[in-house]
Amino acid sequence: MEEIIKEHFGFLFEKELLDEMEKYGRIKSVKSGENLVNVGEYIRSMPLVISGTIKVMREDGEGYELLLYFLDRSETCTMMMDCCMANKKSEIIAIAETDAELLLLPIKKMEEWLTRYKSWRNFIFKSYNDRMHEILKSLDNIAFKKMDERLLHYLTEKQKFSKNGLIKNTHQQIADDLHTSRVVISRLLKKLENDGKIKLQRNSIQYI
Repeated sequence: MEEIIKEHFGFLFEKELLDEMEKYGRIKSVKSGENLVNVGEYIRSMPLVISGTIKVMREDGEGYELLLYFLDRSETCTMMMDCCMANKKSEIIAIAETDAELLLLPIKKMEEWLTRYKSWRNFIFKSYNDRMHEILKSLDNIAFKKMDERLLHYLTEKQKFSKNGLIKNTHQQIADDLHTSRVVISRLLKKLENDGKIKLQRNSIQYI
């Protein structure tokens, strides 16, 4: 585990903190589609992404889910951090978008590291800033952009996490993420294909 932590987080944290992460943390592998956190659950440990992508969503009062942001390598979810520190129930849903590997850190060390390690404080502050920026972008997309613009933005974000340029989501999955119907998404995807921006394949999309 020592080598994994140094490889993926050595550029972020000092040696003493890396040693503590190795001592107190544990590595967990999750499969694509696996739920990590659900609304109403207590979060007992804070995840840092070693590899893969995690999707974080918010659920409205009618059971619909709204995509907030994705977590990539060496990132964490500050909304989970907030729940950990305040010992309150989760208000978000986190799902493995791809197969992923996580470093789970115990709650009891969070506050201690904030006072002891400058690199940890900087990491947490930057994470809060990054996640807030992404949430604001999501709100802007909903409030000010048409569905075709939201879809193109969504595909652009998804393509960032694809190793081969393929976005492996069904039309229904995309519709669920964007809080609309499959019929609307299928029509807009066909238009994007006709415009030469994407190429539709079976259960996947090639971003051109």
